[in-house]
Amino acid sequence: METYKILGLRTTIYQVSDIGEAKAWYAGVFNTKPYFDEPFYVGFNIAGYELGLQPEEQPVTRKAESVAAYWGVEEVQVAYDAFIAAGATEHEKPTDVGEGIIAATVKDPWGNVVGLIHNPYFTLG
Repeated sequence: METYKILGLRTTIYQVSDIGEAKAWYAGVFNTKPYFDEPFYVGFNIAGYELGLQPEEQPVTRKAESVAAYWGVEEVQVAYDAFIAAGATEHEKPTDVGEGIIAATVKDPWGNVVGLIHNPYFTLG
């Protein structure tokens, strides 16, 4: 068996019903413009990681909550409040999950779970 090395997370993709509205919303809450902008995919560079938006192929009434990507922030409560003010809905309030690690999740206007985390122990490696 050949050996290989996993290099870490590279891309998180959210599927949305209106890619134009989602592009504007994500540009606002992440305070950045997309570097790639096509009708089939919009890509943002978030501190070296890819946040992608894809149009849903069919309308979805309910999305699975089995996976959540957590975006690192300095102040979870401040970021959480900003996402809520921008139109996200509450999913899990900011909570100290142990050892000073604070995590929260919101749902974007399209029902995707977006995680926010402050982990003082995390370093890129």
